[in-house]
Amino acid sequence: MIVEPLALPEVKLITPRVFGDERGFFLESFNSAAFAIHGLPTEWQQDNHSRSRRGVLRGLHYQLTNPQGKLVRVTSGAVFDVAVDIRRSSPTYARWCGALLSAENHQMLYVPPGFAHGFLVVTDSADFLYKCTTLWHAPSDRAIRWDDPALAIDWPFEGLPPELSAKDAAAPLLADAETFA
Repeated sequence: MIVEPLALPEVKLITPRVFGDERGFFLESFNSAAFAIHGLPTEWQQDNHSRSRRGVLRGLHYQLTNPQGKLVRVTSGAVFDVAVDIRRSSPTYARWCGALLSAENHQMLYVPPGFAHGFLVVTDSADFLYKCTTLWHAPSDRAIRWDDPALAIDWPFEGLPPELSAKDAAAPLLADAETFA
């Protein structure tokens, strides 16, 4: 397993070893000992799975209380995955980083608590799986705008507007959002 920091060093790109043969492949998507060596969480409270079609953009989401760390991956299709540092005291506040996660590259992203998270589906559909360090807590669920000019996220659109939920379409700009100290 290779664990690499992205432009925001707390966000980690994880590339598992993949053992393939004519039957298919095998990989470890989580190994508590290996995660502990790399300083990643080893206890998870919730697993989620979503399927979305091309152009669906989910995010940018976070929980204000009970903040979640997320370990995200794709088992079908591909997404452009984004993490945004929303800790006002951080030297990387309001900066983002992203990675292409796909069923082909098997890569995972660790998004720590204090970051907003979102993704855009760039294939006909994508199955997106993620582990969370805390349970979903509706009262603390928040979002910031995916197209906030202050963030200037370079989403890889292909000429079509993104398909958003009502919640995500109405999300505030980062400057108007409740964030972390």
